[in-house]
Amino acid sequence: QVPLSSSIKQWYQRRVRGENVKPDLITLGKALGGGVFPVSAVLTSDEVMLCIKPGEHGSTFGGNPLGCKIAMTAIDVLESEGLYENAEKMGNILLEELRKLPKDVVDVVRGRGLFCGVEIKETDSFNAWEVCLKLRDAGLLAKPTHGHIIRFTPPIVINEEEMKECTEIICSTITSFN
Repeated sequence: QVPLSSSIKQWYQRRVRGENVKPDLITLGKALGGGVFPVSAVLTSDEVMLCIKPGEHGSTFGGNPLGCKIAMTAIDVLESEGLYENAEKMGNILLEELRKLPKDVVDVVRGRGLFCGVEIKETDSFNAWEVCLKLRDAGLLAKPTHGHIIRFTPPIVINEEEMKECTEIICSTITSFN
């Protein structure tokens, strides 16, 4: 459920930053088709791929020629329209604002790119679900998960003005629980 720009770009950046993260394989799904066509793929080394014999691995949407062309085009669009860079820039703005949230309501803030989350300190008077309902009423949809975490995944094409509007809604809503 990670955006395509986050999964590929962040893995690469972690390798470059020396975190020495080297997965055996990376699976790509929904986002690879750019919302146009179902397609999936596995990225791995020759060493790993050559261990997989015919019939040992399958994919419902892998190998379809139309799907492959759409996937290649989706990746081209991410690169040519600067969407990797936009995700990083907007994600930094989002994280910076989330880190300003009151510590008596928000326990932990974490994220990379536009894939961010906050851990809510649950009390008898509120929890992540209630915070998400208030966010919805204020015009912003967010996903509660694991009972106490709120996931924020704005679209990769979000601009600074829209991000400012989102962070204002998030901050004012969460601060209202303070």
